[in-house]
Amino acid sequence: MKKKAYKFRFYPTDDQALLLAKTFGCVRFVYNRILKIRTDAYYQNGTSINYSAASKILTDLKKDPEFVWLKEVASVALQQGLRHQQTAFTNFWDGRAKYPTFKKKNARQSFSLVGTAFRYRDGNIYIPKSKDPLDIRWSQALPCEPSTITISKDSAGRYFISCLCEVDIKPMPICAKQVGIDLGLTDLYITSNGFKSGNPRHLKKYEAKLAYLQRMLSRKKKGSKNRNKMRLKVARIHAKIADCRMDATHKATRKLINENQVVYVENLAVKNMMKLPTLAKAIADAHWGEFVRQLHYKGDWAGRNVIELDRWFPSSKRCSTEGCGFVNESLPLNVRKWTCPKCGTRHDRDVNAAKNIKAVGQTVLASGATGSGLKAA
Repeated sequence: MKKKAYKFRFYPTDDQALLLAKTFGCVRFVYNRILKIRTDAYYQNGTSINYSAASKILTDLKKDPEFVWLKEVASVALQQGLRHQQTAFTNFWDGRAKYPTFKKKNARQSFSLVGTAFRYRDGNIYIPKSKDPLDIRWSQALPCEPSTITISKDSAGRYFISCLCEVDIKPMPICAKQVGIDLGLTDLYITSNGFKSGNPRHLKKYEAKLAYLQRMLSRKKKGSKNRNKMRLKVARIHAKIADCRMDATHKATRKLINENQVVYVENLAVKNMMKLPTLAKAIADAHWGEFVRQLHYKGDWAGRNVIELDRWFPSSKRCSTEGCGFVNESLPLNVRKWTCPKCGTRHDRDVNAAKNIKAVGQTVLASGATGSGLKAA
């Protein structure tokens, strides 16, 4: 059994929107308040506040007459906010994430409900302190009753609900195909079979409109209603770009996993590459990090192997012709095609890289490595 989240959009009533706004605000207040307390305690006294101590602080806050409004929302949402904060600190201590930051009012808002804090009845979900069910636009039926729901509102003002369910995901039938892929900018991915995906460049499509709206936003008075209206217009453009990018990534990774038993890909240092000012925007739009992440979890669900190769392997510089293996000393990015001086083969830079990635990946697989997310040294 695996845990899988199903995300849907919903449209709250006026009363529900008010309740959600209060809940978002209370969760954000508690999160920020206790984060400041934990930070001050560590830097001033060198003491660490764990989840139990943070929970006690929350209890004291709710007893304070100044913060009596914290009782107007579901207590489970506040407790889950502290659990998420504890997880953020755990990830920070283990080196997986940066130090937790304060939540902002105009950024994405969310809260989670678990156990008996919500009701799921006849295909409807009821949240605490609301008599009416949420008007959810179901794109598919849930496989079972959700164990946890997360309600969120993005910066564009859209409401979503994510339902966490335990499902039995069966592996896909074994197939004989294997493919190596090279991630790029002219084409989002190139396969060892010679297929080039192209690049829709979602950001470039809306860049002119986005720049115009951002100029208009910069001219509005801070705190005014007109500024907030313009902020929503800018946020909707960003949401449109993000949705298009994510949709294209899901379709591409699903196609690769469905058609191939083994997928070989380079282990790229995307965060470091994003530091290049000339390529940062294009790399962000290409979605490389999310692309590889989706390959891994979809491969794990489907019983496929996703093997990452070392980023320092000269996949583009090396001749992929069998029996040759010539390696160029240098190959600038503007050189898209080159001829091997040893065997005379004419190579497309990206297809050649994908072929080399597949060849080395097969060597790793033959050495006895199996499973999703392996890396070749």
